[in-house]
Amino acid sequence: MDFPRAAAVAARFAMLPETGSTNTDLREHAEDPAGWPHLSVLTTRNQTAGRGRLDRVWTAPAGASLAVSVLLRRLPASIDARGWIPLAAGLAMAEAVAAQLPDHEVGVKWPNDVLIGGGEAGGAGTFTHKICGILAEATGETIIVGAGVNTAMTAEELPVPTATSFAALGAEVDEDRLLADYLQALDGHLTALVAADDAVRSGLHASVTGRCVTLGRDVRVSLPGGETVQGRAMRLDADGRLVVLADEIERAISAGDVVHAQAL
Repeated sequence: MDFPRAAAVAARFAMLPETGSTNTDLREHAEDPAGWPHLSVLTTRNQTAGRGRLDRVWTAPAGASLAVSVLLRRLPASIDARGWIPLAAGLAMAEAVAAQLPDHEVGVKWPNDVLIGGGEAGGAGTFTHKICGILAEATGETIIVGAGVNTAMTAEELPVPTATSFAALGAEVDEDRLLADYLQALDGHLTALVAADDAVRSGLHASVTGRCVTLGRDVRVSLPGGETVQGRAMRLDADGRLVVLADEIERAISAGDVVHAQAL
């Protein structure tokens, strides 16, 4: 077993030598709660047809990244509270990554990309380099959270100049610890959210706000309908929406593609 610590946290754990998409594979088990209970996990070092937000293709050389999908069945009763699950996953992964990159700042770009700041990743506080992306998908009364982490990808293999990896940062990641830390943090944040059925009362709102590097920045947000909003990211509201001050009017945005000011 390559991942004894992670397997001990997961309700069911499977390591695949190769697959198209761990999210797609796990979705096939969504109707089997007995065989694939809450916090079941699929992972691989070679995902050939991964997808990111907005159906972007996510690819990486075999062995250079880690794809992991988690099946969540214990969900908040409130639909609004469920909207916090991708944010909880981004926070959990940021915490897991930060534990193995003590010399770098690690933050969450709304809604759930994990960015690196400091050192060679772009300078302290800039947070321009992405090490992980997350995609949450609802399937009936379950949610599948997929994450792709750049682990052993060299600087030459990085797909875009704004990407980074543990290897490109000169760090050798303990993948088992990374997944175990991520699963424990995700389970903890979700358990608190389910109990309170509210992100503010559970403490998740404050925790995500503290780690979110989008807040306080000038941003450009491309909305799903094609509209673009440009302004200052002010805060997260109680439902996890990004509140942007644009033309002296505050707008609460529930979904969109965000670009930080330094990349405008």
